[in-house]
Amino acid sequence: MNSVSFRVFDSSDDAARELAAEVAELIRSRAAEGRNAVLGLATGNTPLPFYRELIRLHQEEGLSFGNVITFNLDEYLGLERDHPESYWTFMHRNLFDHLDIAPDNVNLPSGTVADSEVAAHCAAYEDAIREAGGLDFQLLGIGRTGHIGFNEPGSEKNSITRRVHLDPVTRADAAPAFGGLDNVPTYAITMGCATILSAKRIALLAWGDKKASIVKAAIEGPITDQISASFLQEHGNTTYFLDRGAASLLA
Repeated sequence: MNSVSFRVFDSSDDAARELAAEVAELIRSRAAEGRNAVLGLATGNTPLPFYRELIRLHQEEGLSFGNVITFNLDEYLGLERDHPESYWTFMHRNLFDHLDIAPDNVNLPSGTVADSEVAAHCAAYEDAIREAGGLDFQLLGIGRTGHIGFNEPGSEKNSITRRVHLDPVTRADAAPAFGGLDNVPTYAITMGCATILSAKRIALLAWGDKKASIVKAAIEGPITDQISASFLQEHGNTTYFLDRGAASLLA
């Protein structure tokens, strides 16, 4: 038996409210101790209900992000920060611009780092996570290839932040947003599997029937580097937050 737990909700909004309440409690309890809360964050459509709820908690219930430090999972290589599809732009448009988080506490890999400096940039990202005290919480989605972050099939469990070549499936899924496959970057920088697994608490979100087969493989299938999400079976404090569609094939 693996140790992955999952919870099934009637809607993504219901799941997002539950998870946001958990994260709010983490932030508040750390603030009461005079400590920072270190959050690992993800991009894409999947976390948007969660981000909307965090914004609501801040604007309507006074949740402060003054003691929050964030580290994003990944960024496309070759995109300037102000590119409409950069994850920097995504995160600010959908979350950071609506909170009281300090700009210096927001961390994303750079999409414009020179080839010769990628290794040093990735090492510095790992160092920054350690210096912040490690990830208290890591938010994940799951790609059609089973990837978490951009840890495509073949990514090793002990991998750390690095440059990766994007899988054709991943690039095809991104093509509509970029106005065609030719415009989708070929490489990205991503936290590694070991970086993700170092988080004290992990929550993976998945919505809809289209995610059902990969969710089933990740939770109930063998642990394999062909599905990096399967490594979460050995984490010990991971919960999948699923709607009924995403959970529909689970035994």
